[in-house]
Amino acid sequence: MGKLQEIRADYNRDAIIVYQAYSEKIGKAAIKNNKFESPFSFKRMTWIKPSYLWLMERSGWGTKSNQTVILGIKIKRSAWETALGMGILTHPDKEIYSNGATWNNQFKAAKVHVQWDPERNIRGSKLQERSIQVGISRFLIEEYNTEWIEEIVDLTPLTKKINQLRKVGKHKEAKRLLPYERVYPLSEEIEKRIGVR
Repeated sequence: MGKLQEIRADYNRDAIIVYQAYSEKIGKAAIKNNKFESPFSFKRMTWIKPSYLWLMERSGWGTKSNQTVILGIKIKRSAWETALGMGILTHPDKEIYSNGATWNNQFKAAKVHVQWDPERNIRGSKLQERSIQVGISRFLIEEYNTEWIEEIVDLTPLTKKINQLRKVGKHKEAKRLLPYERVYPLSEEIEKRIGVR
């Protein structure tokens, strides 16, 4: 049996794909330039998600306000793992933090936040497994933008196509078009730090 907390992602030896949803103005500029620029905010945390279906749940399949452009962002695996190694959970897990005060101090100073949310299936139903989202703080966003990102791909047309199939009940056909995701391997040290079990 697999772990309840799993990072499932589309990745190869060097890179991993994470997903974000933005407004037309931010999204189109990012696709054109392979990086983010204003009006993207470099002053607040940005959340990246390696689960396509989790982002679909969050963005309403690209239909929610300011979440209409779906981006597939290829980032260096080395940067991704560095971020996980700095991650502090968004809640005081007793198996990781000795007490609430310890967690609170670490959380306030954290450059990376980690949160686990119920994974979804193609129909939008919650699964038992939990999927990760990683918050990159304002202290790391410039580095994320200029050093981590290798390519930004527009997944909006694909997303619309999959969603249309879903709407007419063609879930099998829709599933075939989903990005291929598999369990991402982690070191024991990182697993322990981010609460994988």
